[in-house]
Amino acid sequence: MRVTAFNGSARKDGNTAILIRYALAELQNAGIETELYQFSGKKIRGCSACFKCKEKKDQRCSIENDVLNECIEKMLASDGIILGSPTYFANVSTEMKALIDRAGMVSRVNDDMLRYKVGASVVAVRRGGADHVFNSLNHFFLIGQMIVPGSIYWNMGFGREKGEVENDKEGIETMQVLGRNMAWLLKKIKG
Repeated sequence: MRVTAFNGSARKDGNTAILIRYALAELQNAGIETELYQFSGKKIRGCSACFKCKEKKDQRCSIENDVLNECIEKMLASDGIILGSPTYFANVSTEMKALIDRAGMVSRVNDDMLRYKVGASVVAVRRGGADHVFNSLNHFFLIGQMIVPGSIYWNMGFGREKGEVENDKEGIETMQVLGRNMAWLLKKIKG
């Protein structure tokens, strides 16, 4: 089994990555292969609404000059997907929004190709706006007919400066339980 996590933060190894790694550690402890894909320094743009993905139905986006198709390939090769985003003005990062819009459209027009995969969201936030980010990430999973595990609280951790989420003990515990619950669900589904 394999889980790929996508860190939508422009800041490499920042608070979002730290939170994701807590969930990934639990998956690894359960014997599940993991990968953390970080958008920092990578090019990804929004959807152009060309609908070529609908015409071709080849599980690819027609925009070829960025990392989106690489991300789609990783999603298809995974049993579980984690989407992590910092909170920017009460919303996901632009990188994560591009991933959601384009991968979501490609999935939908290719017979919901991500159906029955397990999806989990991770949110880093300084203070407010995290609920909207959490909902946006989960909506990607739910419209794609994916299965979403829960945790002991909403999947968010608090911190502004790089590393500050390490002080949010409840946030860390939430990520750990999320990882364990995701592993349990994957094992039940994949048997």
